[in-house]
Amino acid sequence: MVINQPSNQIRLTNVSLVRMKKGKKRYEIACYKNKVLEWRSGVEKDLDNVLQIPAVFISVSKGQTAPTQDLAKSFGPKTPLNDIILEILNKGELQVGEKERHAQLDRVHHEVIDIVAGKLVDPRTKRVYTTGMIEKALAELSTQGAQQAQGHGQHDAKNGGGAPSNEAGGGGGGSHTEEDNNGHGKGKARESLPSWTGVVTTRSAKSQALDAMKALIAHQPIPVARARMRLKITCPTNIAKQAAKKPAPKAHADGEHDEDEEEKGRGTIKDRILGYVEQIEHQDTSMDEWEVVGFVEPGAFRVLSDFVGGETKGKGRVEVLDMAVVHEGE
Repeated sequence: MVINQPSNQIRLTNVSLVRMKKGKKRYEIACYKNKVLEWRSGVEKDLDNVLQIPAVFISVSKGQTAPTQDLAKSFGPKTPLNDIILEILNKGELQVGEKERHAQLDRVHHEVIDIVAGKLVDPRTKRVYTTGMIEKALAELSTQGAQQAQGHGQHDAKNGGGAPSNEAGGGGGGSHTEEDNNGHGKGKARESLPSWTGVVTTRSAKSQALDAMKALIAHQPIPVARARMRLKITCPTNIAKQAAKKPAPKAHADGEHDEDEEEKGRGTIKDRILGYVEQIEHQDTSMDEWEVVGFVEPGAFRVLSDFVGGETKGKGRVEVLDMAVVHEGE
């Protein structure tokens, strides 16, 4: 892209635009390609390496800078130009070409697949799946999500919104509710599960991989479970034998707590710690210290760490030996 300024013509190449609409006006800044994402992810910290020109434009392609009066109306009369540029850079929409967009989407897609493939296992064999199998399973969920969305659109169009007819029809609403309860109960329950519709370029691969794992675990297009963490927990022997101060709910793989399991956590501090460990690999008690090495669900790690730190007043330790224990498959 070439930027033509009215006075002393400036030609810039390798330009990426970041665009923002504020106060009914559209503003743009000219940045170097690939630097915007590096800035937003924290890799690049020098603003001079991101901006081609420290100016705000109405149209970068025409070289039209934004009038000071417009900027004052949109961002506030006392807002410095540098703060305006930073707001557009951090919150604006990055304009990329079709080819770049596809390349970026493809890059995020493969990154998400790699993360998921490294975190999930077959619960029966404890072996990891290939990236191809994970990709196929997610594609199946994405297709199901698109079909569900299309079905909802057709249903809403057919019923004209549904809600007004129920209020006006009185008895008709009752039969509709009964039909929903009997005929669509399972469908509604399934709709409430985490869904997957594919990757986007506006969110990090890590957060999208977490969504993908939740959807795979909820829908089980292939048998999957989170790979477990391998931890070493140590605690002074005299403290391990003490009664836990208060029961705490056990954390599940999704990070939620089950209040019904509080009673299971009662007992000594040692008993409570072992309640989080799914499989014990090694356990040893010496004169001064009790130690256990075992496997724990990732969702229970933070709760366990908080419990050990709180109950032992910092004298106990939780050490991560392996973030995700898996068995490599063929």
